[in-house]
Amino acid sequence: MQHLDVILAMNHISKSFPGVKALDDVSFHVRRGTVHALMGENGAGKSTLMKCLFGIYSMDSGEILLDGKPVRFKDPKDALDAGISMIHQELQPIPYRSIAENLWVGRYPMKKFLGLISVVDHKKMRELSVDLLKKVHLKVNPNTALKELSVSQTQSIEIAKAISNEAKIIIMDEPTSSLTLQEVDQLFEIINQLRNLGVSIIYISHKMEEILRISDEVTIMRDGKYIGTWLSKELTMEKIIKNMVGRELVNLYPPKTNEPQGINLEVKNLTSTNPRSFKNITFNARKGEILGVGGLVGAQRTELIEGIFGLRGVASGEILLNGRKLHIKHPRDAIKNGIALVTEDRRGNGIFGVLSVRENVAVASLDDFVDFHFKLNNRKLNQLAEANIKKLSIKTPSTKTKISSLSGGNQQKVIISRWLAVEPDIFILDEPTRGIDVGAKYEIYSIMIDLARQGKTIIMISSEMPELLGISDRIMVMCEGRLSGILDRAEANQEKIMELATQYM
Repeated sequence: MQHLDVILAMNHISKSFPGVKALDDVSFHVRRGTVHALMGENGAGKSTLMKCLFGIYSMDSGEILLDGKPVRFKDPKDALDAGISMIHQELQPIPYRSIAENLWVGRYPMKKFLGLISVVDHKKMRELSVDLLKKVHLKVNPNTALKELSVSQTQSIEIAKAISNEAKIIIMDEPTSSLTLQEVDQLFEIINQLRNLGVSIIYISHKMEEILRISDEVTIMRDGKYIGTWLSKELTMEKIIKNMVGRELVNLYPPKTNEPQGINLEVKNLTSTNPRSFKNITFNARKGEILGVGGLVGAQRTELIEGIFGLRGVASGEILLNGRKLHIKHPRDAIKNGIALVTEDRRGNGIFGVLSVRENVAVASLDDFVDFHFKLNNRKLNQLAEANIKKLSIKTPSTKTKISSLSGGNQQKVIISRWLAVEPDIFILDEPTRGIDVGAKYEIYSIMIDLARQGKTIIMISSEMPELLGISDRIMVMCEGRLSGILDRAEANQEKIMELATQYM
């Protein structure tokens, strides 16, 4: 039933792609001046629904009403002009241009030069930018290049841009996936101010604690269908999970069946060539173990594992595998020595978005599929891809489907299967469940435990405390580039991890 204060009504929306019906008769209503959370597993259709609203996709059927009037946007500019803004999970800044230029790109304030030629009015643009930055609590010079900002500051610039567009509705897709707890608090303060001004926020997230904290209403989708809408105060985490996955999920983490054995990997006094990065790191990892790596933003966790993998310079120290010293100067050296890395930025440097699932699975092991030194064996490539699709339960219409069209959880499984093909001994996973729903997380955890049970060494970086505690055999905590402690599973808790994570040296 549609309320009188509904600003957006999407009624009976359907959308199909080759081999899959992404949206099946979905209705979605948003009230004015509220935060409306949109939830569902990866592949549930949330992003597709928002892309239909924002003019990126053309819906097959259904209607969209904005302020009670029918609209149909042919492209994002149409949506922006109508007062709808979208802040994507993968921010798309112009890094080498100023904050002001990023805020006003495509709609610069203009003035007449010599009364004849229209030129950009830089003074007015700066003044307008200063006012906007105050509204999102950013104390930065508008002339600063955007590449100098943090992820949370860049996100605030996107919000400021939406405000400058006089947006009635702002879509936020996984807005806190790369933010610290303090930055999340700052974001929520801005969201509350926007809500008080009558702006409606569509908030897409897998983080249930945040959803229950910030939203007024929650709509849940599953398999391209509308499941229901609830007031947030009526929901619990258990009820959200049941409606998202369609079943009771008693445990968020699979039972641990792996048993750590002898030491496999040793890192001794590893120090970066960058004086601001990791210093004198010494630890070991065992066969069949999941070693969690925790720490706050700036702890240099990613930099450390990229140093081990040959992506960053190492000034001193040793890396030993089964007692043998490794000489890793490049990622190919790491791969040859049985080390695999699933990177944090899945879209940026994990997947090859323009290539198929098959090509993404095989890209790290192509040498094994070359006949006569020059011809790829497509039959064997298909067999590899099909075997991994079955083994990891990857949801894809076919092996030829572009990986960019898959959900985040299924993309992550493809990347893992890529490394399975080279049969590594050491699996390093950097934020393996970021932006992935609770059901897909469980599947990723199950894969990790199964690999450890086979004797593989798993090193997992995670910013989610429950994940570290729920899946790790030991937890290594870093702070400002130094190792501050290692906790066994039995002794680890949130307080001890936070104490080590803030133990400045």
